[in-house]
Amino acid sequence: MIADVVAALSRTIAGANVRWVDAPRAAGSKVYFANHSSHLDTLVLWAALPRELRERTRPVAARDYWGATGLRRWLAQSVFRAVLIERKEIRRETNPLEPMLAVLERGESLIVFPEGTRGDGERIGPFKGGLYHLARHRPDADLVPVHIDNLNRILPKGEFLPLPLLSCISFGPVPRLVPDEPRDAFLRRAEDAVRGLRQA
Repeated sequence: MIADVVAALSRTIAGANVRWVDAPRAAGSKVYFANHSSHLDTLVLWAALPRELRERTRPVAARDYWGATGLRRWLAQSVFRAVLIERKEIRRETNPLEPMLAVLERGESLIVFPEGTRGDGERIGPFKGGLYHLARHRPDADLVPVHIDNLNRILPKGEFLPLPLLSCISFGPVPRLVPDEPRDAFLRRAEDAVRGLRQA
């Protein structure tokens, strides 16, 4: 019930217009991958999903940020059921890929931001290799590109109170990893899939 309230509140705050290029497919695990420009991105993307999908979708989040305060930890663990990963001191035992693959193997879904950090909302930075490794290890999972527009203006970097503006969340068609496709070529295709949603 708390998750439903948080989802409804986030839709009210961000005024998100949700657009699906293809109808959402309920079956199977998915990796929603999106551009990143605001701390609201995770919340608004998660809230934009139909409830059936949202209930089995887990955002991937940085442990150093979401574990820093009691409120963030509560949101991450109790509301979003986030997969908290290490991004500073990565060792074999803290390999961020392992918990993400475990989620997909259970038939659940992930929300990831392949840029790795927040951008300015105007440009999409180069994608890091994690998305490629997820696609290679779990080729049965749907890869769903998502473009998030205007959240960087609703909650600009360094601000704490959102502004009353509208946003748009666009979900695109599923790209597939081509057999023997080089990592860089796949990542460029994934970047273009997100950019294309903004132009549509």
